[in-house]
Amino acid sequence: MTIYQPLIELIQARIEQNDKSPLYVKISESVKTATELKILKGGDFIPTEREFSELLGVSRITIRKALDVLDKDSVIVRSRGLGTMISDTVEYSGQAAAGFSQQVVLKGKKPDTLWIKKDTVPCSADIAATLNLKEGETVFLLKRVRYIDEQAVSIEESYVPSDLIHDPDKIQLSLYDYFRSQNITPSKTKSRVSAKMPTEESLEKLNIDSHTPVLLIEQTAFDHSGRPIEYSINHCRGDLYVFTSE
Repeated sequence: MTIYQPLIELIQARIEQNDKSPLYVKISESVKTATELKILKGGDFIPTEREFSELLGVSRITIRKALDVLDKDSVIVRSRGLGTMISDTVEYSGQAAAGFSQQVVLKGKKPDTLWIKKDTVPCSADIAATLNLKEGETVFLLKRVRYIDEQAVSIEESYVPSDLIHDPDKIQLSLYDYFRSQNITPSKTKSRVSAKMPTEESLEKLNIDSHTPVLLIEQTAFDHSGRPIEYSINHCRGDLYVFTSE
């Protein structure tokens, strides 16, 4: 039995399922499932093309197509001379209005939140302009540390018009889930990304050193009518966090 036996058995069981999915899709789906089941974790190596081909009895062309899908979906990282491993970075899309927690779950990982503040504050001129409010108008400030698989990855500050939140205590893991419970549907987002040196707060709460880069992601979310419903400022670990916008 090889170290890859649990993965190979999972793939073989998927291949044996009688559906019309192409073979390379079944293989790529199985690797994703293996990450969700914790059979594979970030940093784990997977078989080479040749090893996969021999263990599964399929062509290397099929294996290559499956790996291309996994590479495109940021499930794996290919390194010349080292091999192919499961990615331990988190890819977060600024295009989708799904919210952090939902996107993390879809990657087969566990999101969590440590709340720092849920309070109302008068908004500054910049925030007022972003949210189409008057300067000094009351907004909710929601500040928290975001975790993925029990590792702190970002510090997030969200500013939300006060009339959109009736009971902040009902906001648990996901602000977007709360929005949907109030029949507010996030529809699109607009993002701005820049690189920053870590602040003292980032060093402490993200458990990083002064040389670890931080991504500063400013994002505005809109509902179907085009009304801005959230403006967020996120300080994200640059070594664990990949931001995409397509």
